[in-house]
Amino acid sequence: MRPFPDSSPRTCRLALALVLLLSCSCRLLPAQSNSNSADFASLSARANAARDSNRLDEAVALYKKALGINPQWAEGWFNLGTVAYARNDYAGAARAFRRVLPLAPKEGSAYALLGLCEYELGEYDSALKHIEEASALGVAKNPQFRQVVLYHEGLLNLRKSRFRAASEALSQLCRDNQYDPQTTMAMGMAALRIPGTSMPANGSLESIVVPRVGHAACLAAAQKYDVARPEFAAVVNDYPKFPNIHFAYGKFLAETNEIGPAVTQFELEIQNNPQDVYSRLEIAATDYKVDSAAGIPYAERALQLAPQVMFAHYLLGLLYLDTGDFQKAIPHLELAAKAFPKAPDIHFALSSALAKAGRKQESQEALRTYQRLKQETNEDVKASY
Repeated sequence: MRPFPDSSPRTCRLALALVLLLSCSCRLLPAQSNSNSADFASLSARANAARDSNRLDEAVALYKKALGINPQWAEGWFNLGTVAYARNDYAGAARAFRRVLPLAPKEGSAYALLGLCEYELGEYDSALKHIEEASALGVAKNPQFRQVVLYHEGLLNLRKSRFRAASEALSQLCRDNQYDPQTTMAMGMAALRIPGTSMPANGSLESIVVPRVGHAACLAAAQKYDVARPEFAAVVNDYPKFPNIHFAYGKFLAETNEIGPAVTQFELEIQNNPQDVYSRLEIAATDYKVDSAAGIPYAERALQLAPQVMFAHYLLGLLYLDTGDFQKAIPHLELAAKAFPKAPDIHFALSSALAKAGRKQESQEALRTYQRLKQETNEDVKASY
């Protein structure tokens, strides 16, 4: 397996464009005195002119002088960060963007750029945190910048084996018709549940199968189902024993509402790998509200195989609740609520189970939590796996 490159071609192109294309919506704060104000105005204007003329070394020096006079200049820190990023000085850029955040806490582009710097520095947990915060706040409406952020969000989720979240980020690139080799490789790794610390080695079986699956998954994400279906079918037919190949195809079929064929693919995956957890969870999920009793054995077996997967607790709790077994549902929903404290739907289900079990006070508490979270946030439980 080859490591993912620290700087993708997309990132390199972005570095050249950042200086001119991105700007901060932060306001300029005044300097301390009339004399300092005049010096600051001159330095900041000269710094911006040097940046716009691509005289990056000069721009850095001038921005630092201006910020020495007015360290509350959020736009200056942002511009210094973008110039440092364009010079591949990721540590210096990260320091600058960290100064922006307390001064302009709603500046989503600063969070995104800080995350990109941290990715290059190998600070992957912080990078994902800041890129997710950027997504919540919104980033500069520049297509190239947005694509770079989404690509790295996908890679960072792959590193943490959060395959669904990785797929959701990468799917947005596919909807933008981004079918380049790096995107399709990453998309294939997400579909096949391959952790994203490294890419398949050239000439390996993985280097053949993964991009084919990724291209099919990308087409599906762009809702080009008629093209995606034969591509999926062909690669499954060619490599029926490849790990998670039937799972990936089953997911596609489930998303196109071909439930019977989807379940068949999940069952084939379980035949290939009797210890498979996620195909069982997908079968259980398709049975929920349709035939919840039939889904329970799949969810129970998945939980036996992987008790640490909190989504399995949530799903089994829902299945028990739907079949009227409230006492069994409650402990699983309680575990899920602790694991996903910001997911309102879990608290709603828990409130319902507690109410039906006659635990009215606890039910009201869970309901209040649900109502509060519904206004504040909506954590995606499924994105955790």
